[in-house]
Amino acid sequence: MDRLSPLDAAFLDVEDGDPHASLAMASIAVVEGPPPDHAHFTAVIAARLRPVRRTRQKVRRLPWDLGLPLWVNDPDFDLGYHLRRTALPAPGGEVELTDLIGRIMDERLDRDRPLWECWVVEGLADGRWAMLFKVHHCLVDGVGGTALYSAVFTDEPVSAQDVPPQEQSPSMLRLLLGAVGDLATSPLRQAQLVLRFSFLVAGHATGAVKGLAALAGVITPAGPSSLSGPLGKPRRYRVARASLTDIARVGKSFGVTVNDVVLAAITIGFRALLLDRGELPAADTVRTMVPVSVRAHERSTSVDNRLSVLMPFLPVDLVDPLEVLTAVHERMAALKESGASEAGQAVVALAEQEPFAPLSWGIRFAAGLPQRTVVTVTTNVPGPRDVVHLFGKRVVEILPFVPIAARLRTGVAAMTYRDRLAIGITADYDSTPDIDLLAKTIEQALAGLVALQRFEESDGR
Repeated sequence: MDRLSPLDAAFLDVEDGDPHASLAMASIAVVEGPPPDHAHFTAVIAARLRPVRRTRQKVRRLPWDLGLPLWVNDPDFDLGYHLRRTALPAPGGEVELTDLIGRIMDERLDRDRPLWECWVVEGLADGRWAMLFKVHHCLVDGVGGTALYSAVFTDEPVSAQDVPPQEQSPSMLRLLLGAVGDLATSPLRQAQLVLRFSFLVAGHATGAVKGLAALAGVITPAGPSSLSGPLGKPRRYRVARASLTDIARVGKSFGVTVNDVVLAAITIGFRALLLDRGELPAADTVRTMVPVSVRAHERSTSVDNRLSVLMPFLPVDLVDPLEVLTAVHERMAALKESGASEAGQAVVALAEQEPFAPLSWGIRFAAGLPQRTVVTVTTNVPGPRDVVHLFGKRVVEILPFVPIAARLRTGVAAMTYRDRLAIGITADYDSTPDIDLLAKTIEQALAGLVALQRFEESDGR
């Protein structure tokens, strides 16, 4: 029996605790036209996803949460239900596409079926089309989502040995007996956990202790602002873009990472948004959650969640772009040095102990409380480095979508593809009608940092 990890299950619990949340992620590939016909599309997707058994499995929870939820085969799996097709209204431009993405993503996935959908979107400008792959966060993180997406992009044929045999789903009686057996052996399991946790801490002793202290600091609330508050169901979505080559040069020139440059531009965007709303950006106004992949190399192609987090305050109180970039770099470096990521892993390891029920109930209860520590989420996922194709057509760009919940009214996801960087911005529809200002300012901030780097380079000569 294949269990969800505590982290995977937590995404389901958070969604259960927020009636307006839809915790599905997405990647949107914009492709040169024309789009494939539906029969050909269905046949190819069926072949590409056949080795990925999660696409034919659904989540089954045990009564009274006696154990972690399980992945079980869907005996009524219907591929046609998961493959959707729609078209944009004329002229099929940026606004029409991003509006559609917002509408598709604000709908929850059906828990009674495998938790994914694949959409063909026709009618994009210049004869293009798009494929939107929507997957619940309990099934993938950003890196795992890229691995799943790569299965669709490949042109290699699927061989018989790549396809796992179909297994019968266990009966509820078997599941309950298994859960009772787990509870009966829980002292032994907990002893094993203590040993595993001890080795984890021993391996990162200094980092883990420092990191737990850093995580403890996160309980301090962020300053009040309109960026945080209750959410409705509808979502808005917009995109900012930049040259990855240019951003990498900025990082190299100023001694920072590409992620630092992106976070600096996002910081400048949030500062502009606050000022436009007549609010004062303070040092403690915007704390962001930055997911960090802790995926081991041997699990690089798996599709489950392997995440920890860093939670820096973005320096929205600073005006000068270079000062913002320096502050972002220093804060991220300090958090990494503090061992916060290792501490996050340790907390997840502790969460693996039984019984599961109190953990699950606690998460659902906490999801209903008005958390005020984190204001937004900002994530950066590496995409394909080379040109990829779908149905023999070149993929022009790939856009990322990150979900929002728990009073986070905005979320920002950056994704690279070849030499381009796409930044997808998700926002609560009612509280963030000015999402275009945020997207435009982030794009302008990236261009401004590139201009500063070129000026510094030319001045140095």
